[in-house]
Amino acid sequence: MIPNITKGTRMQGLIAYLAGPGRANEHTDPHLVAGSPSIMAWHNDDELNATAAQAIARELDEAKNVLGVDVTGGHVWHCSLSLRAEEGDLTDQKWGEIAKDFMDAMGFTEAGGRAPVQWVAIRHGHSKAGNDHIHIAASMVREDGTKWDSWKDFPRAQKVARELEKKYGLEELSRTHSTRGLRPGEREASERRGAPEPERRSLERKVRACATSAKDEAEFVRRIRRTGALIRPRYASGRDDVVVGYSVAERPVKGGRPVWFGGGHLAKDLALPKLRGEWQDTPQSAGEAVHEWEAAARGRRSVVIGREAHEPDPQLWEKYSNEVARLRETLRSVPLDDHATWAHVARETAGAFAAWSTATETVPGPLAAAATELSKTAQLRRYPVKPVKTLGPSARGASLLLMAATTGSGTAAQTIMLRQLLNVSKAIHDMHQANNDLRRSRQINAIVRTQLVMVANALPPVPKQEPANVTPTPAVDAGLAETVRRGREGMSPINRPGSVLPPKYERPRTPTTTRTGNDRPDIER
Repeated sequence: MIPNITKGTRMQGLIAYLAGPGRANEHTDPHLVAGSPSIMAWHNDDELNATAAQAIARELDEAKNVLGVDVTGGHVWHCSLSLRAEEGDLTDQKWGEIAKDFMDAMGFTEAGGRAPVQWVAIRHGHSKAGNDHIHIAASMVREDGTKWDSWKDFPRAQKVARELEKKYGLEELSRTHSTRGLRPGEREASERRGAPEPERRSLERKVRACATSAKDEAEFVRRIRRTGALIRPRYASGRDDVVVGYSVAERPVKGGRPVWFGGGHLAKDLALPKLRGEWQDTPQSAGEAVHEWEAAARGRRSVVIGREAHEPDPQLWEKYSNEVARLRETLRSVPLDDHATWAHVARETAGAFAAWSTATETVPGPLAAAATELSKTAQLRRYPVKPVKTLGPSARGASLLLMAATTGSGTAAQTIMLRQLLNVSKAIHDMHQANNDLRRSRQINAIVRTQLVMVANALPPVPKQEPANVTPTPAVDAGLAETVRRGREGMSPINRPGSVLPPKYERPRTPTTTRTGNDRPDIER
């Protein structure tokens, strides 16, 4: 369950939007599923209209207006709770129970020993991506004139969401891995431009492919430029010879302006310091990198022409295919809780699929989907202080070869390489399953069965001399885990009584102020 929080100043605008048709008429049957007892006593679960929305907004704003309390940055707290489309739909009753428990745990109700605030939870159908979700709108002014403390409300909401996932048998998000999501409006902007996907996604794949294919930083810069993307360095303060970061952008159409993304904003593992842990680090390579960064920043040609401009030796296919096979064997001895090593392997494997996709797919296809899915394992919430170095077999050689692949029906060498990469992907899948991360294991399995099978069918048959597939790593019983999940669905919260009478507000003699925390961008008007 994914919480998303915004703050603002206009309660009327928020409730009107939630009860309205939405940006693309995606809102259907907007209605209340939970709320403060005094509001729920006067508004049932009928479809909300404009009149009801205005009345609810006035009740939510009453404490602020009557008591004259101002909240810096706005008193409107808005949080959406959404499920993945694959999880299906919950009932109104279940959503109502989740919303009540969520607001209790966040300190909005009397359960926290403080005066409550006025709040409602509205459900209005699926999002454009097919996610079942609810919206919670609350005032940050309590009934006694004090303010609800919003300090660190986002991490608190994440923690409460993880607890509710266990309680209600929902799919639990990983506590180990964390990925970057799209910002509001990015998908709609790409649709208006007619682009097949948001720029953030295409750039992430190009950077991942080039970073895994390159042997040093200078080659990385040259490879990015060969994909058609723009790249520029970020220098240390007061220096023009020390690069501490970078930004990339797709080349805009004539007359347009590029939209720049920092490497770390594309994916957590694509920040420059993390990429440098994979490349050669010598005084000579550092100097070459500075020259290439300068040429990229000024729009000049690359300083040198490296191996990115030449076709790799065909004999390398057998060498690097065998290396990926050895990598799969090495993973048998890697502990399941060695998250840094597994993330390192997932990063290289995702880079191989990203390189293949960059070279052969004009629009995002099965290879792009595989790169995106495996990259989720490559991104950790917390990274070790010292980066993991490649000490043995690696998939970087596969990226080098696949980056130079051409369109067409493929070759037998590509068939062998795909099989070896699938074996490594299976090992990552088994790791997630053994760690009881069933959500991630199911997603990887779905990608292999529905996407990569199309790639395999388009390639020539596997030669007989291909090494036999290895036995998969033992995993926990998925059926048992599913039984536990279903059993948890029957759990329900304890109904807590509350007054259905509208609260009486009295202006305090001395205004009370408390800390409201950091402000976030305003809510959608």
